[in-house]
Amino acid sequence: MSDTTLFDLLERLASLSRIWFRQHPLLAELQPIQLSALMYLARCNRYSNTPLGVTDYLGLTKGTVSQSLKALEAKGLIVKTQDARDKRSVHLQLTDTARSLLDALLPPDFLAAGEARMGARGAQLEALLGELLREVQRSADVPSFGLCRTCRFHQQAGDLPFCGLTQEPLAPSDAALICREHQTPEVPA
Repeated sequence: MSDTTLFDLLERLASLSRIWFRQHPLLAELQPIQLSALMYLARCNRYSNTPLGVTDYLGLTKGTVSQSLKALEAKGLIVKTQDARDKRSVHLQLTDTARSLLDALLPPDFLAAGEARMGARGAQLEALLGELLREVQRSADVPSFGLCRTCRFHQQAGDLPFCGLTQEPLAPSDAALICREHQTPEVPA
């Protein structure tokens, strides 16, 4: 049997997160998938804040995500707006209530405290986990959903960010958001 230590550690941290979220009084009305959708929508850009973006990011069925999004809309946590160019498409926006909820929850207290106690090693761990994630995504050929600023299409036009894929200017804040079109820059051989 191969060594499962890394998997065991990651799984235990994920379990602790689920327990923490399940026991948090602000989350009594939310299912885990609904919280996951909110967390994604808080971090994604305008190209990614669609029902399909949520579906792809969470790796769930369209039906499951659709029902979860309807529940979030009914709870007043998201609003749907029609795309200005493509009337068949909708974008999902967090309400102020949802943003306040996530601000109160993230990052989980236990995780932030543990990372702080690690000092500089906490930053090293974050960098190493990011590298591990990129390697897994690259080798498994799965969408990276990376940050705009780390995408091969991210460019600068003057002092402002610009998307080379869509040929559109970006707001400076877009560079720190998740994009479903993200592609890891090619590594020179």
